[in-house]
Amino acid sequence: MTHAEALGLFRETGALLEGHFVLRSGLHSRQFFQCAQALQQMPIVQRFGAALAEKVRSLGALTVIAPAMGGLVIGQEVARQLGLRFIFAEKEEGRLVLRRGFKIAPGERLLVVEDVVTQGGRVRETVEIVRQHAGEVAGVAMLVDRSSAALDLGAPAFSLIKLQVETFEPAHLPPDLAAIPAVKPGSK
Repeated sequence: MTHAEALGLFRETGALLEGHFVLRSGLHSRQFFQCAQALQQMPIVQRFGAALAEKVRSLGALTVIAPAMGGLVIGQEVARQLGLRFIFAEKEEGRLVLRRGFKIAPGERLLVVEDVVTQGGRVRETVEIVRQHAGEVAGVAMLVDRSSAALDLGAPAFSLIKLQVETFEPAHLPPDLAAIPAVKPGSK
């Protein structure tokens, strides 16, 4: 799947929004990827999952781990496409943790899968969980890399879409954004 094909699927499903948005990172943006809109369609999930799986197949991961909520659907599909085990990290007292009896064996190779990455905070938390359990991070796969600078996620990173999207600190909004009410459409 090419960058243009993936971006086209986001546009067709209404998952690429335009306006004034507050991102999970606290930054503001004119664009927002509402992946849930695209990922509610199983044929699209399969296409995205297959494309990401192809990019990371050679990494030799044994397990896919995703941060909840955003990475759950695409993480499970990438794991299914690769025939791997799937686990997830979820919030507990404001931090991502492993729960539900999930275990990581020492030396186990894991692939971290996320939907959208801007600054990489949730991915880094997930990478840290893997390392705290003596696992190895084989790589990071994401549908959308919307970071404005190169991210060091501690492992090779792969994306279907790499898009330079302007982001702004709340105190330094351009006049056009400051004039419109901000919306926080993602998960809290």
